Parts: sequence; structure tokens; C-alpha cells
Amino acid sequence: MNNNTTGKAAVMKHKEYVTGVVTGVLVAALAAGGLNYVHQNQSGSVLADSAHVEKVEYLEKLIDQEYLGDVDQDKLAEGIYAGLIYGLGDVYSRYYTAEEYAQETATTDGSYVGIGVSIQKNKNGGVQIAECYEGGSGKKAGLIVGDVITAIDDTDVTDMELSEVVSLIKENKDKNIALTVQREDEETPLQITVEVTDVELPAVFSEMLDDETGYIQITQFTGVAPQQYKDAFADLKQKGMQKLVVDLRDNPGGLLTSVCEILRDILPEGLIVYTEDKDGNREEETCDGKNELHMPLVVLVNESSASASEIFAGAVQDYGIGKIVGTTTYGKGVVQELRQLRDGSAVKLTVSNYYTPKGNSINKVGIKPDIEVKLASELLNKTEISHEEDNQLQEALKTLQ
Repeated sequence: MNNNTTGKAAVMKHKEYVTGVVTGVLVAALAAGGLNYVHQNQSGSVLADSAHVEKVEYLEKLIDQEYLGDVDQDKLAEGIYAGLIYGLGDVYSRYYTAEEYAQETATTDGSYVGIGVSIQKNKNGGVQIAECYEGGSGKKAGLIVGDVITAIDDTDVTDMELSEVVSLIKENKDKNIALTVQREDEETPLQITVEVTDVELPAVFSEMLDDETGYIQITQFTGVAPQQYKDAFADLKQKGMQKLVVDLRDNPGGLLTSVCEILRDILPEGLIVYTEDKDGNREEETCDGKNELHMPLVVLVNESSASASEIFAGAVQDYGIGKIVGTTTYGKGVVQELRQLRDGSAVKLTVSNYYTPKGNSINKVGIKPDIEVKLASELLNKTEISHEEDNQLQEALKTLQ
């Protein structure tokens, strides 16, 4: 389950793409078989015909004759593809350029080949470090946020696309690369050597809250989250854990396979979740119950707990094996499928609804907690909240007593 639960942000991003909605590229594609090219979907409705082609041709000519600024045909083409998906009116469906798709898969997988940093295009050339991940080879080598990479080994990257820079780094897996780095307030470029390795992004954080209560926070259900959860659980168990709090607050979801794998270490034998597509085809995820959790459990959720987080909370609630504490969840009960295209770009489409073990759909409804507790108003704007002042966590601990 790939997902993007920030609906408003998704819509705004689509609008950015749709800004440049015309290009000769589409005209050429549609007119490949002549101006009367017609494509029909399974229901027989026309998706593209001569009227559409003529309209695009007119708009293209208008831009060519009247538009004041420079025109980038590639960006206009990407705008058309994104605009087609945007026209569905579904905030969860979207088009990804090859560059965006690479970033998306790294985020959802939770691992990638690189130097442990997040990069973005720099307006003056090169790529800028947006984030350095703790434990990554980049941070260990001395890279900091704001650094601008202008060359990798002997290759100038100032005019390269972001995807080209990423590919150049990946080609050197298990090797050291020399980065030419321009740092703010430094006149002379720095030379920093860094190792290209497998990078795993942390999605699970754990600690003992007292002598017998373990706490596991899952920030996203990435591809690496199940193993991180297993490792965290084993560590807490070894430290004497007899009760467990799982914190899914602000967890936007992630992969269906990931949440189901974790739930197989918690649930009794039975159904975890099932999905149904537009034709009524049903697919089930089940648990054999061999690793059922046998200790008091509380799951913390809030209005930003979405999708896979709701699958988790819904299954725990339906089986009655733990209490859900917090506020009603986001309400994203639909599944997206991500398909890569031949040019490296990709499309994410909403393809099915999902249902909790008891057959409940939570789309636009959410999971209502067993014990409703809003975060104290004085904590809403704080960037860091201690466990002691976290009234939702404190309520969860009371529930475990």
C-alpha cells in the first residue's frame, strides 16, 4: 500500500504540474496514427479524439506566439501526464517523474544505495544537501545540511539533473567517492571523501518506559520496518517488557505488506485485512496466530494516523487484543498501486478499498479510539514533548495498569 495521506498538499502539487499543460509532445503522441486517432477504454468512452488534439494544437500555438517566458518542452510534457491523473479528482492518485519515482521508492522501501543524505537541486547549479541521516556515511564524512555538491570524482554535476546525480552515486556502490563541496561562508571548495553504501532509514524507535513497560513508535510502514520492529521487540523483551505501547501517531501509512508482517507478530489466527477492487475481486491477508502477542497492549493514534496505521489499529480493535487510545484517525481506507513506466516515470492509482477483519470500511470515517483523549492544547505547537507531559501517552499507561 503506497500512500500519500496529505490530501491538500497532494492537490497543490498536482496543480503545480498542471500549470504547463500543453506541448507538442502530446500532439505528436495523439496524432501518431493520424488526426482521427481515437482511444477507448473498457466502458467505451472516448479518451482522446481529433477535438482534443486540435485543442492542444491551438494552445501550443498560442503559447508559442504569445507566452512571454521561456518554454521547456520536457516540463510541459510532464505537466500533461500529471494533469491527466489530476483530472481523476483523486488526491491519492498521482504521476511521478523518473526523479520523483526514485525518491518515492526510497521513502517507501526505507532503504536505498547512497551516502545517507537527502539532496535537492540548487538554483545556482549542483545539488544541495537537504538532510543528513544519523549514522549515514555522509554525516560521518562531515557533510552538513546546506552543502552544495558541484562535482563527484572528476565529473562536474553543476548542470546535471537530480536523477543523473543519484545514478552517478549509485554506480559507485561499496566504493569511496570524492565530493567537491561548496559550503556557505567558505571561499574555497571542500574535498570530502564518502563511502557509497546501503542506507536504511529508521522507521521504528523503542525504549523502556519503566521496568515492565515497553514503548515502540512506528513512524511509517516502510519495507524495512518489520525487521526493525522485530529487533526492537526482542530488545525490549530482553529488558523485561511485560506490557507494550505501540505509538502510531502521525504515521501516514506505508506498505500493506509491511503492516501485515508486523501484525503477524501480534494477532491471533485469522483475517488481518481484505481488499476489494472495482470488479468486486477480493484479496485477503491472514495471520496463522503462531506469534500472537500475550501481554497487555495499547495503540496510540491521532487524526494523522492513516492508511496502514488504520489497518493496524482496526485489526487490534476488531480482535479486542488491545485498547486504542487517542483521537479518531484520518480515514484513508483505499489502496494505491504504483506502476513504473518504460521511461522511468510512474503512476500511482487508487485501485481498491480495504476493510478491517469485521468488514468495516474506515474510508472518510477513520478508527474511533476506545479511549478518546485529545493532546493537551498547550502541547499543540511544541516541537518536542516529553513523555511526562504527553497526556495521551500517560492515559495509555493508565490503561495498562
